[in-house]
Amino acid sequence: MTQAETSSTSKKAPKNKSALLDKYREEEKNQKEPLNPNNIGEETVDQLPEPSGWRLLVLPFTPPSKSKGGLIYSQETLDKARIATTCGYVLKMGPLCYTEEKFTSGPWCKKGDWVIFARYAGSRLPIEGGEVRLLNDDEVLGTIKDPEAVLHHI
Repeated sequence: MTQAETSSTSKKAPKNKSALLDKYREEEKNQKEPLNPNNIGEETVDQLPEPSGWRLLVLPFTPPSKSKGGLIYSQETLDKARIATTCGYVLKMGPLCYTEEKFTSGPWCKKGDWVIFARYAGSRLPIEGGEVRLLNDDEVLGTIKDPEAVLHHI
C-alpha cells in the first residue's frame, strides 16, 4: 500500500457505537408519558367508571422521571413514589358527594381540584398509563394548589 492509500483508509475508520445508548434512546421514543391532568383527554375521562353515591374519581399525582439537575430516577423509585403519593386530581364526582348533613359548610372540593388523601385511602383501579382511585367524599383531607409543593424528595 502506498502512503495515500493508508491515509484514506484511516479516515474511513468506523466510529464507536454504543448499543446500550441506542437501546435507551429507542426506549425513550417508545415510552408513553404517564397520565396527568395536562395530557388526559375528555375521551379518556369519559371511558373511566362513573363514581356512584358519595365517591370521587381521582387521578393520583405522578412524580417527574427526572430531577431538576437532570438525574433520571429508576423505575423502582418511580413506582414507590406513585404508590406512596397522597395527592390527586379530581376527575369525577358521584351524585351524592357532600350532600350529607355533616357537610354543612359545603363541598370540600370540586372537579378539577388537587386534593390530599390518606396513603391507603380508596380503591386503586389500574388503567392504561397509570391508575385512578375511587375515594369516599369524607376521605379528602384538604385541597392544594401545587402537588409538587407537598411531595417528599424521591
